[in-house]
Amino acid sequence: MFWLTEDAVVVCAHELGRAENMPSQSWVTVEKRRVLVANAPQGRSIKGCPNVGAAIRPCLRTLAVKKGYSTLLSIAGHSICLDSLSGLTDGTPPGTVKYKARSAGQNCVGETE
Repeated sequence: MFWLTEDAVVVCAHELGRAENMPSQSWVTVEKRRVLVANAPQGRSIKGCPNVGAAIRPCLRTLAVKKGYSTLLSIAGHSICLDSLSGLTDGTPPGTVKYKARSAGQNCVGETE
């Protein structure tokens, strides 16, 4: 599993909605790009979700991460985000629309379980 960097592509289940990355640390980088750590993917805005219609809410924000944090490595007490990242969005139907990492933003550094 690769570490996520600020160049990671995180998308909603509708594939066109892309979450904004906001790195919360700048000490550790891969190829000069900041590594994402725990809580960085949560509460991020999603732009471009095509799930629109009457009584249908598009995915606009990421909610809590369900999986994808390293259990081995952390930076300043925050677990590193991995390309297995996933969680739910605020889209409809509530509690069912997921987001995931489509791309880690780098392919050099990872970890094995």
